[in-house]
Amino acid sequence: MRSDKMKKGIEKAPHRSLFKSMGYTDEEIEKPIIGVVNSANEIIPGHIHLDIIADAVKAGIRMAGGTPVEFPTIGVCDGIAMNHEGMKYSLASRELIADSVEVMSIAHPFDGLVLIPNCDKIIPGMLMAALRLNIPAIVVSGGPMMSGRAEEKKIDLITVFEGVGAVKSGKITENQLKELEDNACPGCGSCSGMFTANSMNCLTEALGLGLPGNGTIPAVHAARKRLAKKTGMQIMELVKNDVRPRDIATMEAFRNALAVDMALGCSTNTVLHVPAIAHEAEIDLNLDIFNEISRKAPHLCSLSPAGPNHIEDLHSAGGIMAVMKELSKKDLIDENCLSVTCKPVRESLKGVGVLNYGIIRPVDNPYHSEGGIAILKGNLAPDGCVVKQSAVAPEMLKSRGTARVFNSEEAAVEAILDKNIKHGDVVVIRYEGPKGGPGMREMLTPTSAIAGMGLDREVALITDGRFSGGTRGAAIGHISPEAAEGGTIALVEDGDTIEIDIPGKRISLKVDDREIAKRKEKWKPLEPKIKKGYAYRYSKLVTSASTGAVFKD
Repeated sequence: MRSDKMKKGIEKAPHRSLFKSMGYTDEEIEKPIIGVVNSANEIIPGHIHLDIIADAVKAGIRMAGGTPVEFPTIGVCDGIAMNHEGMKYSLASRELIADSVEVMSIAHPFDGLVLIPNCDKIIPGMLMAALRLNIPAIVVSGGPMMSGRAEEKKIDLITVFEGVGAVKSGKITENQLKELEDNACPGCGSCSGMFTANSMNCLTEALGLGLPGNGTIPAVHAARKRLAKKTGMQIMELVKNDVRPRDIATMEAFRNALAVDMALGCSTNTVLHVPAIAHEAEIDLNLDIFNEISRKAPHLCSLSPAGPNHIEDLHSAGGIMAVMKELSKKDLIDENCLSVTCKPVRESLKGVGVLNYGIIRPVDNPYHSEGGIAILKGNLAPDGCVVKQSAVAPEMLKSRGTARVFNSEEAAVEAILDKNIKHGDVVVIRYEGPKGGPGMREMLTPTSAIAGMGLDREVALITDGRFSGGTRGAAIGHISPEAAEGGTIALVEDGDTIEIDIPGKRISLKVDDREIAKRKEKWKPLEPKIKKGYAYRYSKLVTSASTGAVFKD
């Protein structure tokens, strides 16, 4: 056993003594020792209940003959960190989480790992660590939040964000906004739409690193506890059979996950996280693969923010396995891929079917023939940028507009809420990329303000930053190269024309090449916005959004 390094033989008597000081018995020490990575805290709604999930996992490990040893990681709530300096640290926390799991798992050589994340950066951070370490590992999330209710309508966190813009434009009152605030988030769990956290939990299941149900069983259902116990039991099977994450997360498995990504209309943040996870498995998952799979895999689910349904609806319709079963009818799923069940995916799909075709459309009658995400390229984004095309109004799929340029999110939000953005404008927010931000902030506040003010069918927004999974409208992020690296977005001026062609996968600055070259000669980068601490070090190490914003090798 791997744990023998810290417990076997005469020379490890001091090590065993330290275990005994914590109450572990000889019998517990002799068993396989399983690290239980619990990201519980009291600042993230998706993590407030994870001690309950961890207790269930540990019960499962003990039932199957192992000894669980729990340790924590940090976590950032993107919603609470939104639209202030805290958001500069959100994406950056992903690398810290991966590194902390690596440190703990090498310093204390566990025989296997159960990873318990639930929200945005914590999930990919833990998956990156699992593939980096490549010891038997399995994920169980805390599950999605239920949607809220107001005036007999389903609402969620994005309803509140958009409500701010609605108040500013006179569409609703402050009292109505207070009702949304009080009811949008009814309890624990990852926010209830197909936002980043739920996107990544669903893709973990599709990738094969979580048991069926990982992505969609609601946080408050007893089935979530049962899944956690089964996960604790299943890690012992993975250890027994020496099934490791890289045995599961092959290129074929990543293609399965991307097909599901397109069918669900997942967050654009998956374009950052999935390549970063693949990178740890030494798999090159470039942006062209996203468009390749998007052309084949249809968009089957209309989930918030793009549509009316929520994760609990997806679960009741059959969940991720039902989506995969539907995609398999078009040979879009490789059923030979191994999963943490220790069996091929085809075994998990046996007897599975869609229970509500109003929630999961038939593969022959999709919402859109292409998947939910598109990668655009052009002189404005030579290395690519990303848009959730399933959440774009039809009239904005092709557009030309006038650039309104801002060097920070705050300046753009002020202009939007002061009603200084008009029909036909293209809001350009730059110096918010991985290096320039630093930390590549999510732009949920400006996009929600645009949507809440009823401008999402008239105004586009482009940025070298990124978007929340809750963003809708013609919001195009991850412009690469970013402004801080001298990308074309740094050279855009107020009044320039920008052309967007989402079906054609193009984005262009309609300025003569010679003029762009002149501007490039005069360009100087801005002073770093943060000059000390972790965020500063991050800005020096991070790579482009087009490569997943991973650290330089």
